[in-house]
Amino acid sequence: MDFRSFETRARALWDEIPVEYREGVDGLTVSREAVRHPEGLDAYTLGECLTESYPSDWEGPDTLRSRLVLYHGSFRALAGRDPDFNWRDELWETLTHELRHHLESLAAEDALEEVDYATEQEFRRFEGAAFEAFYYRSGEALGGGWYAVERARYLELPWPKSGPVRFDLEGASYELPIPDDAAEVAYVDVVSGLRASGDVAITVVLVREPSLRDRLRRIMKRAAPRVAEFEAEARVVDGRTP
Repeated sequence: MDFRSFETRARALWDEIPVEYREGVDGLTVSREAVRHPEGLDAYTLGECLTESYPSDWEGPDTLRSRLVLYHGSFRALAGRDPDFNWRDELWETLTHELRHHLESLAAEDALEEVDYATEQEFRRFEGAAFEAFYYRSGEALGGGWYAVERARYLELPWPKSGPVRFDLEGASYELPIPDDAAEVAYVDVVSGLRASGDVAITVVLVREPSLRDRLRRIMKRAAPRVAEFEAEARVVDGRTP
């Protein structure tokens, strides 16, 4: 999609959003730029919500103003990699995502900031860059130790002292081998063996209870937990959850 068509489509989608949700937004800017990740990772910023707060005893649309920016060059770069890239869907998702940043700023909430943080850390892990050990906890908590970060699902479990790791998913029980590693946190990506998970990636995160020595090491050196990553095949134990 060329720049002119992109801008026309973006402004048409922007006009579809009810006026009350756009209160406090001074407008939409469509840029030709392609904005790369600031740390050189192979990623692009599709849009931004640029917010300024003006001094006042209270915050509202009159004191908190935002401007949304879309980067056509970033969209074009991603579209060049994916033959199934849907320009309209990606435009709508980016617009509403950035608008939600504005609305959360008005409400003094930061839930979306947490999701963005988890998404970025997830990308760093997949790119082989350094990442925070428990980034998935900033995603959506689903209960039972499960967390969602975009289309990925994470299950946090204590590292068992012996035997395989066991977990339940969609009515079936599975086992995974215990990683042979001295790490404190292990990301085990389940690459096969699941009866049903659609195109959702499943990762079991094993967390070992740190020893007193490890706790002291972290305090003295301000060290992060030691993290390891593995891939494993799940084995069906029972077709029904007990």
